[in-house]
Amino acid sequence: MNRPIMSWLGTACRPYTLIVAVAASAAAWPVSARDEIDPEADRILAAMSENLKSMPTLSVDYDADQEILTLGGQKIQYSASGSIALDRAKGFRMKRIGPFAQAEVIFDGTTISLHDQITNAYAQLQSPGRSVEEATEELRATTELDAPGADLLASDPYAVLTDGVTEGTVVGSAFVNGVECDHLAFRTDIVDWQIWISKGSKPLPIKYVITTKWMTGAPQYTLRLSNWNSDGIEAAQFEFAPPADANKVEHVHADVTGELSLEAAQ
Repeated sequence: MNRPIMSWLGTACRPYTLIVAVAASAAAWPVSARDEIDPEADRILAAMSENLKSMPTLSVDYDADQEILTLGGQKIQYSASGSIALDRAKGFRMKRIGPFAQAEVIFDGTTISLHDQITNAYAQLQSPGRSVEEATEELRATTELDAPGADLLASDPYAVLTDGVTEGTVVGSAFVNGVECDHLAFRTDIVDWQIWISKGSKPLPIKYVITTKWMTGAPQYTLRLSNWNSDGIEAAQFEFAPPADANKVEHVHADVTGELSLEAAQ
């Protein structure tokens, strides 16, 4: 059986000899009371969410760091970079360059295509609907992959981000890549998360950190976002044609380490 493996977005591909501490999405937990959010933290988070919602199209570059723990207790941090192009009415294209894969996920309004340029393997899923959220949910349900940071691209980021939040505060001001930001911190029953939001009339997320607090070593997932642009996306960005000699695989899933594994048909 040919088993090309690719990894995606915040989920670095890891050797099986490692115990992986996956910093799960901050919004992936059951709803609980969120009446302890500081009003100023709530206002800043809501303003950022409204600004993101107002963008029918957007593109952004990212750098992601994901910590894992080895069997010997050593913490290793894997880094990757990529970009996201999103048209809420037409689809998305997400690229990632990491230590083990150069991967893309493309949604054209009907089909979700996953392609690893290193192995030249690809898989395709049919979305149950034309919306970006339906496609994202199908990808999540089929692969069981939780992509930290996808919360920020939801049609209602505020609702997703505050789901399960039990406490939220303003830490203070900070500079990230030279951008002055408001630094906020939130808690849920299972993870803590922090977000740095640029100050000004068009606030945007610049940095996002999720800490898995009940796991040994409290591993973190860190996402840095730059080059935000809302000037429009060419529809051709959402087209995918399999490269020559590409190997189509029939099954794709995320294993316990958070990798996407593409399995060829027998």
